[in-house]
Amino acid sequence: MPATPLPTHLSTHARSAAHANHPHCPCEATTLADRPDATVVRHGATVAKAHAPGTTLSDLSPRVAVAARLTGILLPPLTPEPGILDGRPVTFWPYGTPVDPDDPDAAPWEAAATLLAHLHRTPPPLTLPAMRGPAKAARALAALDAIPHPATPHLLRAWAALPAWARAEAPQPDRTTLCHGDLHLGQLVRHPAPDGPWLLIDVDDLGTGVPAWDLARPAAWYACGLLAPEEWARFLSAYREAGGPAVPATGDPWPALDIPARALTVQTAARSIVKAHARSRPLDEVELSVIDACVRMASTAPELTQDHAE
Repeated sequence: MPATPLPTHLSTHARSAAHANHPHCPCEATTLADRPDATVVRHGATVAKAHAPGTTLSDLSPRVAVAARLTGILLPPLTPEPGILDGRPVTFWPYGTPVDPDDPDAAPWEAAATLLAHLHRTPPPLTLPAMRGPAKAARALAALDAIPHPATPHLLRAWAALPAWARAEAPQPDRTTLCHGDLHLGQLVRHPAPDGPWLLIDVDDLGTGVPAWDLARPAAWYACGLLAPEEWARFLSAYREAGGPAVPATGDPWPALDIPARALTVQTAARSIVKAHARSRPLDEVELSVIDACVRMASTAPELTQDHAE
C-alpha cells in the first residue's frame, strides 16, 4: 500500500486540532504550501506546519516557546510543544490573513519595521539557537554547484568578498540580539483574521544574531531598484522611530546594512538560477536585475564596519 502523502496526513491532524470536539466537521482542508522545506495546510481557523526534514526538536522547541511568549510581536502557537508526524516536527497555529500580493500599495512596511524593532529590543532566552539567515544563504549558494550558468562566477566572487560570519563560516558577531532570520512581507499576517493587528510568523530561523539581517531584504530590493525609495524610507523611518538597534538612529544606515544586503542579494540570485533551471525557463526581468546587482557587487568591496568585520 502506498504511503499517505504528507499534505493529506497533515490535513487529518489539522482537522483533529481544529475540531477536537467535532471530528465530522464539513470544513475543507487547503494546502497552503508543499515544498521540500515545509508543508503547510489550513483547516478552518487552524494551520498545521510540517517543518523541514532534519529539523530537531532541540532547536525548534525554544523557537516556538519564544512565539508563545511574545504574543504582541509573533503569532502565538496553538500548542506549546511541536509534535512529530512522518518523522518531521509539526506545529499548530491560528490562521491569520496574509499580506495581499496583488495590492502592493497596501504593504504594511511600517508594521513590519515596528515589529522587527520590538523583536530586536527583546532579550532572548539563553537556550535559543543562532539566527539561521547566513546558513540559509550558504545553502542557496551551494545549490549552484550542479548548475552551469554564466552568472555563477560573479555570484561566487560577490559571495567570497563577504566576511566569514555572513557566509555561515564563523559565529555571528552579535550573539545577544533576538532576530527573525527571514523577514519578508510573506512573514506577516493579521490575527485575529481578517483585520487584527499584524504579527510576524515563521519561527524556523528565529535566533540570536546580527539584527541588520532582518532589514537586509528590503534594503537589497531598494538597492536593486525593486523597492521604491518612498517605501524604503517608510520602512527605515518606522524602524528607527520604534528604537530598532540594527542601524544608527540618524545618518547613513548603509554601513550596518551593506554586508547583509549583499548576502541576501546573492542568495536571491542563486535561488533564481536554481528555480529557473529546474523549470527549464529563462530568468525574468526581476531575477535578471538581482543578478546584475551581483555582477556589480563582484567588482566592489563591501563596507566592513568595526563591529561586523569578523
